[in-house]
Order: sequence, then C-alpha cells, then structure tokens
Amino acid sequence: MGSILQNLQQVGQRIARACAVAQRPVETVTLLAVSKTFGPQPVREAHAAGQRRFGENYVQEALEKIQALSDLRSQLEWHLIGPLQSNKTRAVAEAFDWVHSVERLKIAQRLSEQRPAQLPPLQLCLQVNISGEASKSGLRPDEVADVAHAVAALPRVRLRGLMAIPEPVDDPQAQRAPHRALRELLQRLQHDGLPLDTLSMGMSADLEAAIAEGATLVRVGTAIFGGRPVPA
Repeated sequence: MGSILQNLQQVGQRIARACAVAQRPVETVTLLAVSKTFGPQPVREAHAAGQRRFGENYVQEALEKIQALSDLRSQLEWHLIGPLQSNKTRAVAEAFDWVHSVERLKIAQRLSEQRPAQLPPLQLCLQVNISGEASKSGLRPDEVADVAHAVAALPRVRLRGLMAIPEPVDDPQAQRAPHRALRELLQRLQHDGLPLDTLSMGMSADLEAAIAEGATLVRVGTAIFGGRPVPA
C-alpha cells in the first residue's frame, strides 16, 4: 500500500473509471472513507489529502475519535455504518451526521427524539438485508416500505435512502445482482412519493458493480487505509 494520499487518488481513479463505464457523472458518487479500527492520525492524513467523509462501525471507538479530532469537527462528516443498539442512540444522535444502519423503527424514533434541536437533522439510511443472509443485520426487503414511510415522518431526522452489505462474491456480474435489487427497492419508494436520493452500497471489493447499479455513496476502507490492525 502507498500513502493515504496515493491510495485516495487510486480509489478516486477507480470511481472515475466505473462512472465512465456506467455513463454517469463522477460527481454523482461520494466516497466514504471507512476509518474503523484506525486511530485519529490516519483520519488527519486523509483530511489533509482532501477527504471529508468518514465511516465508523463501533460507537465508542468513533466517539473517542470524534473528540480527538474536535479541532476539525466543522470540516468532517461522520457516518455510523455499523450496528446501533438502543442504549447508544443518544450519543450517536448528538455526535454523528449520518446513520446508515437503521434497521428498526424504534431506533429511528429514538434518534429523532434525542437529536439536539440546535443541530441539523440527522441523515438516515435504512439497512436492508438484501442477500437474505441469516448472519446479516437489516430489514427484509418486504419490510422496508412501511418502515421508510414511518421514518420519513419523524422530526429532527431526514430519511435519505437505503444501505446494504451484500454477500461477498468474486464474479463481477454476480456482484451486480444485489446492488440492482437495492436500487429497484429505492426506486419503488421514490415512486411512492418518498424524496430519497442515497444508495449506500459498494466497498473496496465491489465498488465497480455498485456504481454500475446506481450507488451514490461507496464505503471504502482497506483500499485507503490498508489492512485492519489486528486486535490485541
């Protein structure tokens, strides 16, 4: 792996190539740098290289990092992309800009109630278990519409779209199928009148397939920061 700057440039080139193949403007895809398990310094390096949006999986680790980088707070956008338990919603509502992993109406309701009034609305995505894996979190596709309409009516939060982590496969065509299913689900919600604009899908290994199927936000960690540190 090169430097974080070089890695960001390489990921940007991948995104640009994928957009060109899909005949999409490159500005329609946003890069979320997944900084989970990396300390504040790599985030500072990525910020210095021009990256502004960062994704975190673990609430406590993220809160400590957000505090350590408080001098950059107005320049950074923090996204929670990992699981969120009810007892952590207040801290998340107070500290984050986006939550991608809403999989129950109760979680969205708590975030809505606990979002401080002086902050902008918390941006939300519903997590969908698009591959139907028993081990994965997320709403079943047939549950999404009812939850989406309920979440869209809540104050202090704004429903932006859908997120998924499809089952990993190597074949590029097979990679596209779950991303296509998520896009079609979003389109049905849009047809039902919900003003949604976000498809959070695609990671280091499958961002090309995700962009081909309409991803607006790709979550990339390893290709930017390198292999995850091994826990002690």
